[in-house]
Amino acid sequence: MSLAARSLAEEQMDAPDLDPAVYAAVLGDLARVNRLTMSARPTLAFLTRATRGRDRIRLLDVGFGDGDMLRVIARWAARRGIAAELVGVDLNPRSAAVARAATPAGMAIDYRTGDYADLGDFDLIISSFVAHHMSHAQLVAFLRHMERHATLGWFVNDLHRHGFAHFGYPLLARLMGWHRIVREDGTLSIARSYRPAEWPPILAEAGIAGARVFRAFPFRLCVERRR
Repeated sequence: MSLAARSLAEEQMDAPDLDPAVYAAVLGDLARVNRLTMSARPTLAFLTRATRGRDRIRLLDVGFGDGDMLRVIARWAARRGIAAELVGVDLNPRSAAVARAATPAGMAIDYRTGDYADLGDFDLIISSFVAHHMSHAQLVAFLRHMERHATLGWFVNDLHRHGFAHFGYPLLARLMGWHRIVREDGTLSIARSYRPAEWPPILAEAGIAGARVFRAFPFRLCVERRR
């Protein structure tokens, strides 16, 4: 597969008729991928920068999946004495049940099913590995929404369309024994993701100035906007 241009092929996990048990297994393995590849590090670094001097935040995670990022953030906030109101929204109605089952009873995270556009202002809005699932128009609309409704800032944590990652990920996935869909969709996700030079025109189309596009290890491409 050529990586010169983004792939627009559909991922299997996005299929509305995917069996709920298979979907849950896929989300569980994706959470394991995220832990192994230290996916939360860029997001936590952003939160540390954005919340300096604050002891209370209200945060929205768009496309929470298994809820693993919100659980990491809950622990991060607790260690720092930050009172965090954490809300996740996901279009897939299967996600909330999976995330609640994986979340300790004492961890207050509000998992919702629906559209982020129906929610109001938050201090911070984040997403993890969601941007590459969106169409161009959906991504531009999402950026505009975050710019309008995130009062402290927003953060996109996504994949970097890179040849080494595209070649190496399926080998890692086989070695770790992750679900076939996680292996195949993960490889496709890399092909659907962006390169650094592709983000500035998208941000310009969304009318956003002052956002920072940067790479993070391993093969992450992030976009940060702070007030």
